[in-house]
Amino acid sequence: MNPYPHELQLGDIYFSPWLPALSLAFLLALITALLLNRLKLSRFFYAHSYLFLAMMVLYLILIDRFFIRF
Repeated sequence: MNPYPHELQLGDIYFSPWLPALSLAFLLALITALLLNRLKLSRFFYAHSYLFLAMMVLYLILIDRFFIRF
């Protein structure tokens, strides 16, 4: 039997495990983007929206790999 959950249950509602992972990845990417803006390092990047998406995907992969194993 697989010890990792396939879905998360909150009451009678089942959620995909991607939902908290995606939310956490969004928050981490947002914090990183704000930090890059505050340190004025974002001026070295051409397309900020693509960088935000790339950071979000990177964080999602890291969360999937080390914290929430699907």
